[in-house]
Amino acid sequence: MINSQNPVLSVGESDAVNLSYITYIGSALSIFFTVISLILYICLQRRRPEKAIGVHLQLTGALLCLHLTFLLCSFWVWHLNENEEGWVCRGLGLFLHWSLLATFSWAALEGFHLYLLLVRVFNIYVRRYLLKLSVVGWGVPTLVAVVCGISGVYGKYSPMDANNQTSTAQICWMSSQFPQRLLVSFITTVAVPCVLMILCNSCMLGLVVFKLWGLRAGSGGAESSGWKKINREKGMKLLKDCATVLGLSCVLGLPWGLASITYISLPGIYIFTILNSLQGVFMFLWSVALTCKSRSDNNSSTRDPSSQKIMTTSFKN
Repeated sequence: MINSQNPVLSVGESDAVNLSYITYIGSALSIFFTVISLILYICLQRRRPEKAIGVHLQLTGALLCLHLTFLLCSFWVWHLNENEEGWVCRGLGLFLHWSLLATFSWAALEGFHLYLLLVRVFNIYVRRYLLKLSVVGWGVPTLVAVVCGISGVYGKYSPMDANNQTSTAQICWMSSQFPQRLLVSFITTVAVPCVLMILCNSCMLGLVVFKLWGLRAGSGGAESSGWKKINREKGMKLLKDCATVLGLSCVLGLPWGLASITYISLPGIYIFTILNSLQGVFMFLWSVALTCKSRSDNNSSTRDPSSQKIMTTSFKN
């Protein structure tokens, strides 16, 4: 399914089966860890009501819907006959498309929220901030999915293997029988939402790296008791910054950008499949990091200004 529109590189039947199992296992793990992440975010929201946590909560919910629907679509198609689709498969295909678009939307809104945090830090008042984000994050995917559903796009998708034979890795998605399936799929999942999200959020991640570098450089003149201690402190800060950047990369949905390497080599397809099927696990690690930071902030009066600005923010209702 990942490589179905690639005219250069074809996936054999054995690799298609392996990729399917990797995706099933990764999605199952993501479902488990996103549920835990939702619980952690809810607890964090009650302890420290901030809009950043609310945005994380919405993105995690979209990821949960995506992985859960993907497994349902994959397993339901096993019960269908060769030329059968059925209204359940069409409905699951619609919901899978909607979940994917919602994931892209909330990842883009994470980048927008980060922009407000880093660029327009002070004197910001956005009335009903989360409500407005929710209208975009959930409303736009709903509109696109409804229009596609009315057009009769959804159904059973049967990708072709390297021998131009129907692959066993079928799924309820956009029907292979729909004449403009490739065009609709490309426009509504790749060309517009995914590419725009990756471009904007890549810029935001670059801004984060620039801000971190500036903050570290500004605090580099502080005196210390010895060069060993200075090097140790710099090493710890570097590791902390790298962890922050890697965590934000997953939160901003940048692993989806690895789809470009699926057109180059078969290992690229495996890398893309593994990383994106485990996005729920990465979100869990980010939620654990936020939880640990919240506890350390409550127990300590000293805070690192760089990570504080990067990881948390608040807006008034």
